[in-house]
Amino acid sequence: MKIEKVLVIGSGPIVIGQGAEFDYSGTQACRVLKEEGLKVILVNSNPATIMTDKKIADCVYSEPLEKHFLKRIIEKEKPDSILVGLGGQTALNLGVELDKDGTIDEFNLNVLGTSLKNIEIGEDRELFKNLMDEIDEPIIESHTANTLEEVKMVANKIGYPIVIRPAFTLGGSGGGIVDNEEELVK
Repeated sequence: MKIEKVLVIGSGPIVIGQGAEFDYSGTQACRVLKEEGLKVILVNSNPATIMTDKKIADCVYSEPLEKHFLKRIIEKEKPDSILVGLGGQTALNLGVELDKDGTIDEFNLNVLGTSLKNIEIGEDRELFKNLMDEIDEPIIESHTANTLEEVKMVANKIGYPIVIRPAFTLGGSGGGIVDNEEELVK
C-alpha cells in the first residue's frame, strides 16, 4: 500500500511535568512524515503545544480527542494511514477504540508502527500476563481483581506488601504499594 496521507493523533492536554515527551515525539513524527512528502493531518485538542503549529502539519484539527470526532475527521480527510503510537495513552486508547468499532477497516486505514492488536496486549494487564505465560517469560505474580473483596483474596494469597494498579490510567496515577489490609481498604 502506498502511503500518501497520514492522520496523526496527538496526546491532548498535558500536565506540567507529564506527557511532554509525547508532544515532542509526535511533533518529530509529523516533521519526518512531511519531509518524506506525505500529507499530515494532525488531531490534538491542546492548542498550547508546538505540535499544533501550522508548520508542523498540513492540516491541524483542535478537536476533542474522542472517537466520534476522529471518525468525522477521517470521513472528511480520507487518510490512507493512521499513527497512534506517539500520542501517549490517549492516542493508544483511541486507536484501539477505532479498531474495535470497525472504523479502521471501514476506511481501510493502514496502521503505522505497532499494530493495534499488540497495543491492546501491551495496555491490558491480563492480556499481557497471558502472553508472557504463553511464551514462558517469567513475570512477577499478578492477578486481576474487580472488587475490594477480590483484592483482599489476592493479597492474602500472595502476601503483603502488594502493588495496586488500575487497569488503565493516564499519567500513572491511582496506584501504590500497600503493606497491610488496613492500608488496602483505605
